[in-house]
Amino acid sequence: MRVLAPMLVATLAIACGSLGPSPLATGVWGGDHIAMTITESSVHVELDCAHGDVPNPIMIDAHDQFSVAGTFVREHGGPIRVDETIDPHPAMYTGSVSSNSMTLTIQQTDTNQTIGTFTLVRGTSGRVVKCL
Repeated sequence: MRVLAPMLVATLAIACGSLGPSPLATGVWGGDHIAMTITESSVHVELDCAHGDVPNPIMIDAHDQFSVAGTFVREHGGPIRVDETIDPHPAMYTGSVSSNSMTLTIQQTDTNQTIGTFTLVRGTSGRVVKCL
C-alpha cells in the first residue's frame, strides 16, 4: 500500500495537469491592419476594407494553437446602398498565442484564398484603414 499511494498521487497529478482546450482571453487584440474584439461567445475582426466574424469562442489547445470557422466580408469605398446585400464568405481563422501575442491567418475557404497573416497584441486597439 505504501508503494501504491505515491504512484496514485503521481497518476492523478498527470491526469489533472492535462486539461482540455481553454478560451482565448477576451478583450481587444490589435496590430497593423487588424483589430479584433473577443467576447465570451464570439469574435469580431475589423480589417482594411473588410471584416469578419466567428460565432463561437476561440478555444486554445494544449499547444497554444487554434482553428475556428467563421465568415469574411469584403467591403468597398463609399456609402452602403439601401438595397445592398452583404456577401459573407466562409473563412478559417487559424493561429497561435504566446503570452499577450497572437499570430492569426485568415483564409477564405470557398476560394482557398489566404487573406493574410497578422500579428496582434492583447490590449492594443490595432491600426485599420477603412475604405474611402
